[in-house]
Amino acid sequence: MPSTPTAVSAPGKVLLAGGYLVLDRQYTGLVFGLSARINVIAQEIKTSPGVQLSEIAVDSPQFQEAQWRYGYHLAPENGGIKVTQLHIGSNINPNPFVEITLAYALTYITTTGHHKASYTFDPVHLRILADNDYYSQPHSSSPSLSSPGTPTRFIKFGTKLKDAHKTGLGSSAALVTSLTAALLTHYLPRSAFHIDTDHGKRTLHNLAQAAHCAAQGKVGSGFDVAAAVYGGCVYRRFSPSVLRDLPEVGAPGFAPALAACIDSADGSSNNKWDTQISKDSAKMPPGVALRMCDVDCGSQTVGMVKQVLKWRDETDPAGAKKLWDELQRRNEELGAVLSSGRKDGIRDAVAKIRELVRAMGAASGVPIEPESQTKLLDALTQNVDGVYGGVVPGAGGYDALALLVKDDEATEEGIKQFLAKWSEEKGDKVRLLDVKGEMEGVRKEGLGQYDGWLS
Repeated sequence: MPSTPTAVSAPGKVLLAGGYLVLDRQYTGLVFGLSARINVIAQEIKTSPGVQLSEIAVDSPQFQEAQWRYGYHLAPENGGIKVTQLHIGSNINPNPFVEITLAYALTYITTTGHHKASYTFDPVHLRILADNDYYSQPHSSSPSLSSPGTPTRFIKFGTKLKDAHKTGLGSSAALVTSLTAALLTHYLPRSAFHIDTDHGKRTLHNLAQAAHCAAQGKVGSGFDVAAAVYGGCVYRRFSPSVLRDLPEVGAPGFAPALAACIDSADGSSNNKWDTQISKDSAKMPPGVALRMCDVDCGSQTVGMVKQVLKWRDETDPAGAKKLWDELQRRNEELGAVLSSGRKDGIRDAVAKIRELVRAMGAASGVPIEPESQTKLLDALTQNVDGVYGGVVPGAGGYDALALLVKDDEATEEGIKQFLAKWSEEKGDKVRLLDVKGEMEGVRKEGLGQYDGWLS
């Protein structure tokens, strides 16, 4: 276990094309990583000679009351490592994404053979730092951590984590991925795990997918975890059956079942993971940037996914398949346009995708591209020089836009001025985030960028 801190980060995500389709293995999603990252720094907790501490401390110091302490024990009958949250004063604020990720990662580590015979872990402090764009309308930064009037990469949000307004950039997947990577890097030797190798990325991907699904309470498509691990890619999901039979943490047989599931992709005859990830098919032309807008003009409709799938499975299966097949073709065309650097083809390729997304919304009764978003996207594309086109990403709704734009200051300034005027006239709050699309996935980080945040 390293005595110096280990820092790992994972990017957010944007599903540029393939919303809803990515839930089905017959189709793919065009996903990009984002420059907004969730960072986890793992640091050994020093204890006095002869003092044993079986504790894992986690905190997120940008938020109020965001400290968690965990004890752990080995569950009987190969049940793995069971994690128990400890009280801090009179408070106990559950964080299922942290707690389940700890249980999954520590259990997996015990199955590798690189652990103490007592199944104990040297105490570790895990610090979580999120880039500012993960949350809407942040409060002013702490004067102790930045010069007056100078923005800082990690600001104090002045609120509890549960009250923070997310911008939908994939914080939970990036958190689970970076936390898993930090724990594996911290506790395992390089020979057993390294995030720069193909084997390391496969292990991390599979383990983070399993933990994220368990924390969510459902088996999702997994494109957000794939983006956190691999960055920009064309993604075809794994079969849900890969994780369906995994026991709960602490249940008899959980540890060997988890190890068999995670490692089954490494050339074994028991290869369960049928995820397909293509980096070559997801590229951004030189001079083109993917930018995100936070649209704070309404909450996303609950149950959008269920309603779309009901339309596909029950209301009009034949019509839905025909539409999805054509939408898949158009999504692939956009990927080809971007990968080949054909900037003059972006606007038409995006328009053709949006046409069918609106048709899907009308047929299913779901506001995937609501009228207010249509008007804003059309106005941006038609009135701001350097905007090639844009979409309501992922599952759609009211809270975000993804734009493909010329990557220069003049275009950025033009978008900001347009959105300020639009917000004033329409009474909506729309702002361009600092975040940009990024091809790189999970990575180790230098410690210098965390000055003022490490104890």
